[in-house]
Amino acid sequence: MQTSLLDAPNYSTATFPPPRPFQDTAHERLREGARAGHRCQLLMAPTGAGKTFLGMRIAHEALLRGKRAVFVCDRTTLINQTSDVADKYGLSAHGIIQADHWRKDRSLPFQIASVQTLARRNWPHADVVIVDECHTQHKAWTDYVANCDARVIGLSATPFSTGLGRLFTNLVNAATMRDLTESGVLVPMRVFSCTRPDMAGAETSGGEWTPQAASSRGMEIIGDVVGEWCKFASDRKTIVFGATIDHCTEICRQFNEAGVMAALFTSLTTTEERKALLDEYTKPDSAIRVLISVEALSKGFDVKDVGCVADCRPLRKSLSTAIQMWGRGLRSSPETGKVDCLLLDFSGNIHRFADDYENIFHNGLDALDAGEKLDKTIRRDEDKPDRQCPKCQHRPFARQCMACGFEVEASSLIVHEAGLMHEIMIGKKKAAANAEHLWAQACTHTRSFGKPETARSRARYLYQSVVGDFPPSAWGFDAVPNVQVTRAVLNKARANHIAYMHAIRRSA
Repeated sequence: MQTSLLDAPNYSTATFPPPRPFQDTAHERLREGARAGHRCQLLMAPTGAGKTFLGMRIAHEALLRGKRAVFVCDRTTLINQTSDVADKYGLSAHGIIQADHWRKDRSLPFQIASVQTLARRNWPHADVVIVDECHTQHKAWTDYVANCDARVIGLSATPFSTGLGRLFTNLVNAATMRDLTESGVLVPMRVFSCTRPDMAGAETSGGEWTPQAASSRGMEIIGDVVGEWCKFASDRKTIVFGATIDHCTEICRQFNEAGVMAALFTSLTTTEERKALLDEYTKPDSAIRVLISVEALSKGFDVKDVGCVADCRPLRKSLSTAIQMWGRGLRSSPETGKVDCLLLDFSGNIHRFADDYENIFHNGLDALDAGEKLDKTIRRDEDKPDRQCPKCQHRPFARQCMACGFEVEASSLIVHEAGLMHEIMIGKKKAAANAEHLWAQACTHTRSFGKPETARSRARYLYQSVVGDFPPSAWGFDAVPNVQVTRAVLNKARANHIAYMHAIRRSA
């Protein structure tokens, strides 16, 4: 179908709900970035911040100026959802670039496209390109935006993937999860640390546990998953994340055997089945109590009255995947009386990622490469002491509580905790005058060896290998002066390196 002169698009009649203050601020910062010469900008906005709303406003602003806009979805399953949102705002004069879609009309200035279809077809002319879930770097759009003249806005709650800093030159942090929780857009998350699989010695690939290993270990505790869900969350609509489709299938079977209506939503679920499942699950009185997935529900899936997320997918590198999973239950739903979301942690992920997740919760990101590093760092169970907030006992806790806001105060760079001011010994040899001195040596050593982008994390592990715990998170890295490295610390660094290389050879 092609438009005629009689039904030419009119975008001036579009209506949007009043933007929240942080949305207005984010939009203005994007305008400022464009005026400063940034052609490609990335907008980081947590779950619930209204990324699609902001993307539609950006497209509308361009359309009113007679420009052409393309909104790119990273999965075909999100095409109709995005089209429905555009209709709701009065932007129904749009075409959809997807094979055999009934709304296909390339003559319209506004197009909504699946990246999979763009990979097989020519791009339409565009003055503005909005890329949803841009941390999923599909070659179809990364190649295009690197060489086009259009202004590009990437949208992501978790811009942690490698190479985003080469595609985008400006990061706009719309709001933090703390901001959205305090304003009521998100609900607080209550964590229950449940039975976890023993991941010791599990197979890894690229530093992450393989899905097969996570699935195999997870199969051993599925009875606990069902039992503990019945204990803590039987009255809540729930999403469960498993390690593989086989793992999810077994979880589903055991829920149904226990008399709980559960359903699978995976990459093998057909389009028709997905629609039927979502139509039922979005009902306030849905017969489906538990929806189970690997990744199909982790992005762009928004059912506001989900009150529980059960995380059964052990991870030790991908903080972004964990944040995407947990975020499925954090949207507020005042109309259903939802006041919080339960996270049933059957994976140990909240424990492993506590420090970094807490920092993202309060501060977001200040640079694109900061996110990239977070998804490259391996977290080991033995590295993470299980702490609770001294004020409200919320777990996990590192420095600033995500429940009550209590923060460990630091009067200077040094946090005067027990043991930090004592001499540091390695065996019988004095390694450092105190913890601060040890940290300075670790920073000095790792700056001189290896890749600069990993120096800080390597310094943290060198420090931890000596004293048994990581340095306080308030201690910086770049501003720490270089000092003379003692023989004991140098020998410890060498020993760590030898052990690491042995481990690499064994795994190979």
